[in-house]
Amino acid sequence: MKISARNQISGRVTSIRPGAVNGSVKVDIGNGVIITANITEEAIADLELGEGDQVTVFVKASDVLIGK
Repeated sequence: MKISARNQISGRVTSIRPGAVNGSVKVDIGNGVIITANITEEAIADLELGEGDQVTVFVKASDVLIGK
């Protein structure tokens, strides 16, 4: 698979919390860092995601904000 997103981070799914339309998927990328992605329930089913799955998180955004 080729994809234009340059920010690609490997990790393992630690939890999936279903919702009415979107589910919350938590991915452990190491060193105690968890990335949470909210994706459609349809996408979760299509990807056949489950806890323990090795996945790649792709980050593509037009804006990246930092607050302090």
